[in-house]
Amino acid sequence: MDFNMKKLASDAGIFFTRAVQFTEEKFGQAEKTELDAHFENLLARADSTKNWTERILRQTEVLLQPNPSARVEEFLYEKLDRKVPSRVTNGELLAQYMAEAASELGPSTPYGKTLIKVSEAEKRLGAAERDFIHTASLSFLTPLRNFLEGDWKTISKERRLLQNRRLDLDACKARLKKAKAAEAKATCEGDTVPDFQETRPRNYILSASASALWNDEVDKAEQELRVAQTEFDRQAEVTRLLLEGISSTHVNHLRCLHEFVKSQTTYYAQCYRHMLDLQKQLGSSQGAIFPGTFVGTTEPASPPLSSTSPTTTAATMPVVPTGAALAPPEEAALCLEEVAPPASGTRKARVLYDYEAADSSELALLADELITVYSLPGMDPDWLIGERGNKKGKVPVTYLELLS
Repeated sequence: MDFNMKKLASDAGIFFTRAVQFTEEKFGQAEKTELDAHFENLLARADSTKNWTERILRQTEVLLQPNPSARVEEFLYEKLDRKVPSRVTNGELLAQYMAEAASELGPSTPYGKTLIKVSEAEKRLGAAERDFIHTASLSFLTPLRNFLEGDWKTISKERRLLQNRRLDLDACKARLKKAKAAEAKATCEGDTVPDFQETRPRNYILSASASALWNDEVDKAEQELRVAQTEFDRQAEVTRLLLEGISSTHVNHLRCLHEFVKSQTTYYAQCYRHMLDLQKQLGSSQGAIFPGTFVGTTEPASPPLSSTSPTTTAATMPVVPTGAALAPPEEAALCLEEVAPPASGTRKARVLYDYEAADSSELALLADELITVYSLPGMDPDWLIGERGNKKGKVPVTYLELLS
């Protein structure tokens, strides 16, 4: 108990000395040991890395889970070291509602059948979103969180220790400076020959004794300064090594960022495929429900890869219109100039990209021009008949934007 009290008193004295030194520095009454420029740059880069890592982490969490209540719940589960319960995604919940609506409104009706198809697609989208959240959390959020909760805490601890070592060093410098000043004053007083008629000889003896005491105080202060300087240099080197490790942290975060982009690319590619399949299903089933109309939007997500081989990446599914009996598809393909447009079902379309006709049955297109398009019975849904003046030919849907 006696030892603990002595240690407590010693710690209190050290704390008081540091507090006095820190306060005097703030008021400009004490000198402060400055770190070199390289060390200051390392500190600034570390602080910037920590601040931006926190912002990126928080915003990525918002991206993956927009619901703040759900984020708070997940945070509490993590702090309690408990497994986060599985949560239904918004897409899966929408799929559930659509399936229940189809069951109640009639699964055999056109509306009910469409609800079932859309619900299945939304369910697949929800599953893809769940996989993306899981992958992004492991490959991106976890490394960022480990840096903030691990490496950065170690760096902060060593920086606080370095700050204490610097305060101790500067306090020793101030103590040595005061001791030398007192020693010089006592020496001057000791060198003065006393006037025994005005001053008692005892004062002269006390002055000489004080000079000797201040000599011992200076020696003690110099010894403490050497010890403090050694501890400060050692702690500065440890802190410097940790700060230089921020470069390795940047490399690790760069690799994690690539993984995040990869998982995000996979997620959106899956969503695009699921919606493309759904749109094809809806397009094939709506021809009998809405004859003579075009369904959906015609603007593709990106330009087709080949002008001679249009892909099925278009977001357009024209529906075959009804009308007077025309020539069969084989004859229409050969004698397009003799085919008259239907009485209804024609629309204006804007050309999105230049297209070079592969043969005489196709119509060459120029970007941004307006043409008239329509469909013939039995035609491939990826193609339409386009007219521009006296010219007529097949045009790929992926190159068009149908106008109202």
